[in-house]
Amino acid sequence: MDVLQLDVSGRPQAWISTKEAATLYASDAVAWTLGEPFLVFRGGFQRVSGMQSRIELHPIIAVRGSVPSRAWRQVPALTNGKLFVRDRYLCAYCGGHFEADDLTREHILPSSRGGADSWMNCITACRGCNGRKGNRLLHEVGIELFYLPYIPSLHEDMILRGRRILADQMEFLLASVPRHSRLHG
Repeated sequence: MDVLQLDVSGRPQAWISTKEAATLYASDAVAWTLGEPFLVFRGGFQRVSGMQSRIELHPIIAVRGSVPSRAWRQVPALTNGKLFVRDRYLCAYCGGHFEADDLTREHILPSSRGGADSWMNCITACRGCNGRKGNRLLHEVGIELFYLPYIPSLHEDMILRGRRILADQMEFLLASVPRHSRLHG
């Protein structure tokens, strides 16, 4: 299970391992936490008091100081995995639900005609529909989209990354996801 790392203002930065989170706790870099502890690391015993050291990990931690992160980008990186999740594994042409192995990244305006490899030009298509459309435009084939593409927000992108997300983490992220997002499903 991963921990959601935020900056002090509450902006998502990264998914980090429990080991990385424990290191942040031990170095007193955690400013605040959210959610109930889900894992406890136990260390050695203090010689004077006889107490065992322990670190309780929370599912969401805010880290002091500036944390360099790719999360500051305005537009999240586009990957097939995130695209398929954004589009809920539905073909934008036939509306069918498919497994990831049967889906492709489809360019609405084909790359061969100058179409960008971007969130706003890419949708999920089954292999059959992708092959039928080829490098033609929608009106040339006589098909319409079942849904429109959109650029995911930073909070949506954290969900789309395909992690096993704890309830506390999902609640935090969904609170900032636009209501029109398909992730509210």
